[in-house]
Amino acid sequence: MTKRALMAVGIATVIAIASLATVPLSGQGASAPPLAITAYNGTAPDKPYPAPKTPWGDPDLQGVWSSDDTQGIPMQRPQNISGLYQSEELWAARQKQTQAGIQNALNAIGTFRGDYARRAFRQTSLIVDPADGRQPAITPAAEKRRASRDRGTFGDGPFNTPEDFTLYDRCITRGIVGSVLRVVYGNGNRIVQAPGMVAISYEMIHDTRILYTDGRPHVNQSIRQYLGDSRARWVGDELVVETTNLTDKTSIGLNGNGLRHSDQMKITERFKRVADDVVQYQITIDDPVTYASPWTISLPLTPLEGNILLPYECHEGNLALMQSLSAERAEDRALEEDLKKGITRARRPVQDGNPQAGGGGRGRGAGGAGAPAGGRAGGAPAEGDQER
Repeated sequence: MTKRALMAVGIATVIAIASLATVPLSGQGASAPPLAITAYNGTAPDKPYPAPKTPWGDPDLQGVWSSDDTQGIPMQRPQNISGLYQSEELWAARQKQTQAGIQNALNAIGTFRGDYARRAFRQTSLIVDPADGRQPAITPAAEKRRASRDRGTFGDGPFNTPEDFTLYDRCITRGIVGSVLRVVYGNGNRIVQAPGMVAISYEMIHDTRILYTDGRPHVNQSIRQYLGDSRARWVGDELVVETTNLTDKTSIGLNGNGLRHSDQMKITERFKRVADDVVQYQITIDDPVTYASPWTISLPLTPLEGNILLPYECHEGNLALMQSLSAERAEDRALEEDLKKGITRARRPVQDGNPQAGGGGRGRGAGGAGAPAGGRAGGAPAEGDQER
């Protein structure tokens, strides 16, 4: 995939912390916490930021924004760290690491590389509520419905039909949360506005959502969509969005992988422009079928270099499902042949690695020895990291 031309961008640190009052909305919104403006790194601004306005008077969120600068911020706070912001020592280390990443990118040879952070933020976790920065416990009912298909090609299969893969494997969607969380590339989010609506387009898998702000009600609960049904309202300079009518086919991890949520999930998003070059984005997940309590992540979105979303030709040229299914059928035949020879063995997992790469087994699939069905040798990748 063609990558953006690299250029140096100065490291800007914005100072201050603030929050807004909870905005009551029906259902989910009533339980969502106020906005945590983590872009301010824990200190107060000298004066409030005057948000720009559209010609028709709404706060102006328009632009192409990215989560690239959240590199290094984990979803959950490490248990040996307290508080939402890093100590001076950890903060200095993150800034140094960000600078080193910029230099590595600028010194890289070739056109193909991952995106990188251009500034550092002080957050210790993307999760801002609960206060410990940890995801609430999974309910017993949700644990019972865990399945290999929740991880798709990150898991061990077996894969018998396209439905055994995730919607990301199938190039359909990464879900709302998975479309914003930072991965190794493709983290752009384009926001455009018109009277009565806001549209947000995601770079990877190229989904677009329409967020109506004209007061229309949600569609009938019998209508279910992968990205749900979103209704929004302006509260001061903040856009508050409530989404219902979801399915149980998506997840909320990196690239939309992981345990699938239920179709009862409701989410509340908050968007607020807090600086010329920062939109604070927050999302509250409320799914009592899956999680013991609601939880919230908040992160700064910053301008995307080049200011355009690159085409993401995924489903249009996708051969991964055919190759993975053919690899599974090749393993079926290999098991049958071994049985004929009197050899009884366990089915090889999809992520069985190349012994030359330290994976501890021969690769499967049409690629022959050393070519695992998941497309890489050396064992399973970190979840959300198959783009490396």
